This record gives sequence, structure tokens and C-alpha cells, in this order.
Amino acid sequence: MANHKDQVTSNQSLITGCKHEDERGIITYNNDFNASEIKRIYTIQNHSTDFVRGWQGHKIEQRWFACMKGSFDISVIEVDDFEQPSKDLKIKKYTLTDEILTYLHVPAGCITAIQSRSAGSKLLVLADYMLGEIADEYRYPPDYFIT
Repeated sequence: MANHKDQVTSNQSLITGCKHEDERGIITYNNDFNASEIKRIYTIQNHSTDFVRGWQGHKIEQRWFACMKGSFDISVIEVDDFEQPSKDLKIKKYTLTDEILTYLHVPAGCITAIQSRSAGSKLLVLADYMLGEIADEYRYPPDYFIT
């Protein structure tokens, strides 16, 4: 990517997928997702539905999330100051399921908290930077923000 921005570039968005079923089986797909910026792919499986993974995010890197199995709640905050964020920032919550291949796009400047809603859930994560390519990981205690 040629132009890096050190601020929130846009709001997060859902890229809704589809599902087709016939006598052969089921296909879930997303013909609106453009994967041209993706450099890294990994999955997340929380050890418990009580565990919340977060708050964690990036000032420069953007991520896309899709549920491969089960379901997840993903809370997103657009950060105002990564060194000392306001504690009362707006939290937006999204639910992803494995019913259709919907991607949640989390742009640069955001952090997330991720909780699986059912045991054995698996989340696919796509990122536009390789691991270690940039120093851009920010973490905050789970109780830092006012919910």
C-alpha cells in the first residue's frame, strides 16, 4: 500500500455473503469481497465462550473477519488517541455466523474485542500486512473502556 494513514480511514462495514443450497450440498460465498490487499491469513478459536479476546488493534493495519464455524460477537472501537484513548469511546458490536460468508471489515485506526458465542467456533482473520512488517499492535486491558 502506497499511502499509509495514521488515523481512522473509514467506518467498519459488513460485506454480506450469500448461501446456495441444492441436491449437491451447500455453497457459502461472497462475490463482493475484494481480497487484493490481503497479505496474511490466520484463524482464532477462543478456549471458552466466557473469554473475551481484546482489546487489541492497529493504527495502520486493517483486518477482515469471517466466521468459519459457529458464531462470534466482535466489538469495534474507533480509537481517538492510541497512546491514551478516551475511556468512553463508542463501541459497535457485530455478530458473525457460519450461515453465510459475511466479512466484517475493520479499517486502520480501530481495535476489537472478540468473543465466541458457541463452543468450537472458528474465526478467519485476513490482514493487509505480514507479521512483523510494521510495528503496529496496540493492546488495552479488557476493562479499560466504559461499556
